[in-house]
Amino acid sequence: MRFQLTDDQEALRTGVRELLDRCFGPEVLRTAVGAPGRLDRTLWRTLGDAGFFALRLPEADGGVGRGLAEAVLAFEEAGRALLPGPLVATHLAAGDVPGAATGEAVVTAVDGGVVEWLGAADVVRGDASGAVPLHSVDPLTPLHRVPGPVAFGPAGGVAVLLTAAEQLGTAARVCELAVQHARTREQFGRPIGAFQAVKHLCADLLVRVEVARVAVYAAAVTADPADIATARLLADEAAVRGARDCLQVHGGMGFTWEADVHLHLKRAWVRAHRGGGGTQSEEFLAERLVA
Repeated sequence: MRFQLTDDQEALRTGVRELLDRCFGPEVLRTAVGAPGRLDRTLWRTLGDAGFFALRLPEADGGVGRGLAEAVLAFEEAGRALLPGPLVATHLAAGDVPGAATGEAVVTAVDGGVVEWLGAADVVRGDASGAVPLHSVDPLTPLHRVPGPVAFGPAGGVAVLLTAAEQLGTAARVCELAVQHARTREQFGRPIGAFQAVKHLCADLLVRVEVARVAVYAAAVTADPADIATARLLADEAAVRGARDCLQVHGGMGFTWEADVHLHLKRAWVRAHRGGGGTQSEEFLAERLVA
């Protein structure tokens, strides 16, 4: 089976990328890193005006009227751009919480005992009583831990898949960064991409990206829980391992604040701990296989 994007889907992906390039380019990203915990409300409303949060709402309800496949494309671009904020939770609340669809309201959710962007949220879905701030490894994602037994929010499979799409965006971006650096960085009078060890790292990066992309796009079409769990596992691996390999290609430069790769790695770590990743998806798939 071939999963090819339609002309409209290609135009949507291009439009989202151009929007994010304008509204959240490198300078804005660095400003956000320098002011951790602060959510740009102007940017949030711009996303709302563009239909990012209302993408799957019916047109009769003021939405864009597109499907899950289009949402996956949009969230892939958000992951590629390192767009901060509780994007998934606000998107899922667009039909229920007033102002969420237009970006006037910021919505977050309790997910596995952890809450992202609690201080910036207008609405919290789930019980965040007694939340304690955590030191987040990602400067663009403030975190709180909620005491008591772990109870995942109302996200379900769509949230798991959209997180996988964000991870896919990070995986694709770090692959691009690794190849760019391998082509331009020279040692011993030639680009480091000419060395076999670096070639293998870049090749492995690309393979993981393309395998994850096929899985995520297929899950967006089938919406089957097993397909979504598989896509999430592959996307988490592609993002985390891909960012680590990209960091290896960059060497010591990758650890500096001037490089974006360490930001992608930290965001990938945080996303990988959202509901539906790791052991949860593995156990779900194991149960399906046994059944």
